[in-house]
Amino acid sequence: MSYPIDYTNQPVIEIEDLYKSFGDNHVLKGFNLKVWPGENVAIMGKSGSGKSVLIKCIIGLVNIDRGSLKVLNQSVPDLSQKDLDSLRCDVGFQFQGSALYDSMTVRENLEFPLRRHPSKLGTDYNPEHLIQEALEDVGLLHAIDMMPSELSGGMKKRIALARTLILRPKIILYDEPTSGLDPVTGKEISMLINEIQKRYHTASLIITHDLSCAKVTSNRMIILHEGKNYVESTYDKLSVSEDPPVRAFFT
Repeated sequence: MSYPIDYTNQPVIEIEDLYKSFGDNHVLKGFNLKVWPGENVAIMGKSGSGKSVLIKCIIGLVNIDRGSLKVLNQSVPDLSQKDLDSLRCDVGFQFQGSALYDSMTVRENLEFPLRRHPSKLGTDYNPEHLIQEALEDVGLLHAIDMMPSELSGGMKKRIALARTLILRPKIILYDEPTSGLDPVTGKEISMLINEIQKRYHTASLIITHDLSCAKVTSNRMIILHEGKNYVESTYDKLSVSEDPPVRAFFT
């Protein structure tokens, strides 16, 4: 990864001393994070370590207990529902299961966010042009009139990404983007994440169990352990670490 990262601007995600519990289950215990414009950050952790909870906090699907959480310089816990909905237009969320509408064609799936947020792109835009452009960006223009049931797992991931791109987000949150895919298709998705980052200059937070995905996509990796960002560095440096919680991911 050698795409330019903008350290001169505000972080697009800034989290300080974040705590989140569910009853007696203390999931996040003082988590800290900064993500900069143009940066891809991969977060790895054992199942149940709080990775998915973290990204749900970031987009306001889960309320935090305490701490500071800013996205695009807005304090997420303090936003009204209207302002939160507006912020989410700038934050693309890639669900692990793609979350396509089974009863809609690919074209209709991509039309849906445009109909729901007509003001996001202003009045002077061509929906058909945006749909075709997004599908071209993920290499699936030929699938425009197909149904989700006709798509492979990798194609569904690509279509879901196209649907995210259509609103031109500044940030993309990926929840296990290569989960359930064979190694070849998983590598294709990882390379696509890089291509999208380069083309749109998005910042990305990538939740993954897939070391090869983290290696291909990340400028920086974070190991989430015991509710905190236990260590963060590049893939190359972490891969030779002798620290036991870190070694557990590389052996």
